[in-house]
Amino acid sequence: MLFSSIEFIFVFLPTFLILYFLTPKKSKNAVLLIFSLIFYAWGEPRFLPLMVFTVTLDWAFGILIEKKRERAKLFLAIAVISNLGILGIFKYLSPTLNFLGLRGVTLALPIGISFYTFQCLSYVIDVYRGEPAQKSPVAFGTYITMFPQLIAGPIVKYSDISSELTERHVDSASAAQGILRFTSGLWKKLIFANGAGAMWSYFSSLQGSQLSTLGAWAGIIFFAFQIYFDFSGYSDMAIGLGGLLGFTFPENFNYPYTADSIRSFWHRWHISLSSWFREYLYIPLGGNRKGLPRTLFNMLAVWLLTGIWHGAGFNFLMWGGYYFILLACEKLFMDRLLKRLPSPLRHVYALFLILVGWVFFALPSVGDVFSYFGRMFSLSPSSGTELYQIIRNIPFLTVMLLAATPYPKMAAERITRRRGGLKFALSLSSLFAFIICVANLIGSSYNPFLYFRF
Repeated sequence: MLFSSIEFIFVFLPTFLILYFLTPKKSKNAVLLIFSLIFYAWGEPRFLPLMVFTVTLDWAFGILIEKKRERAKLFLAIAVISNLGILGIFKYLSPTLNFLGLRGVTLALPIGISFYTFQCLSYVIDVYRGEPAQKSPVAFGTYITMFPQLIAGPIVKYSDISSELTERHVDSASAAQGILRFTSGLWKKLIFANGAGAMWSYFSSLQGSQLSTLGAWAGIIFFAFQIYFDFSGYSDMAIGLGGLLGFTFPENFNYPYTADSIRSFWHRWHISLSSWFREYLYIPLGGNRKGLPRTLFNMLAVWLLTGIWHGAGFNFLMWGGYYFILLACEKLFMDRLLKRLPSPLRHVYALFLILVGWVFFALPSVGDVFSYFGRMFSLSPSSGTELYQIIRNIPFLTVMLLAATPYPKMAAERITRRRGGLKFALSLSSLFAFIICVANLIGSSYNPFLYFRF
């Protein structure tokens, strides 16, 4: 089930909220768990037993690790191998066999498996490090399966919300903020991401010489906006729903396209995933504490695994390797050079490399990737149709560019600090935005979430 669907907005969510807020405090986790399982089963009923098995397994291992400290390392190893084994079988077995020429085995990818597997792993590792285990299977199941962030994050560590699983409060101000955040995410998804995605589909569908150099750059710019507003929009909806229920989820994006270096970009993009790899892989491997060669090796391991986390294709492996090379260069010498450049040039540097990186991510095969690069870095003239599509979308691109900066949020916060007409106008505009989103949703058939495939 999609957040941006009529079924979710007008059937699932109102039914859940009515029952959730009518339920006594001690039973709210049970209601949230039941509805989260219904939410997952709505779209993937055949994979519900797999998720329940994973949750049960890690709940049991958490208790064993805490109570049997003399065997904690063994239990942790079994838990990690089990989680990674399940993820590997469903995510990488079929592509690997296909690559080897064995095409008889095809396994569908369970939605959200990469996200909830990483949450399970962080939990058992934290218990091994000394965090208290969750004794209640209902509370633990609620943490892993919580529908606002189950499918596409943000990746929430157990310690982030452990106290809120026991005691949480929602007042009118936090509920209003949650609704506003959800509406903002819905707008990002339905208006910006879907509109940009339709234009990326147009440009990426042009064959060979039909795609000009200008068209190739326009296409990847549209994809960059699509994936940002798609994923950050989902994160906003998840954070908003969490706030409506009394949970504080971590921020996942911090205006990444305002970055002036690749390192800055990755401090701002998919923050929960970057933090997970830093805390559970990079630092345990030694981080930057064991000399430059070891630091570079640790960075290589992290970025190759980050690419693999997104998918089994060589394009994702190349994408991870691409960012390792850029970050290694910045660490070795580019940082010093960048500091000497004016701020606008640093932004141009970062955006150029980010757009190039999205080509690896956007196209499914290595051949497609390099064919697209060939169009981007040639001097192919544009057709009249391409120019028409680009020119007619200049206002749309301008609005998306502005929306990808912090200025609209700063303006909204300034308004909310005032009383009277301006604050009322902001609330009215939010309601108007919601109505437009629903109207768009009713009339549109193009509504995928890109990160659902990961």
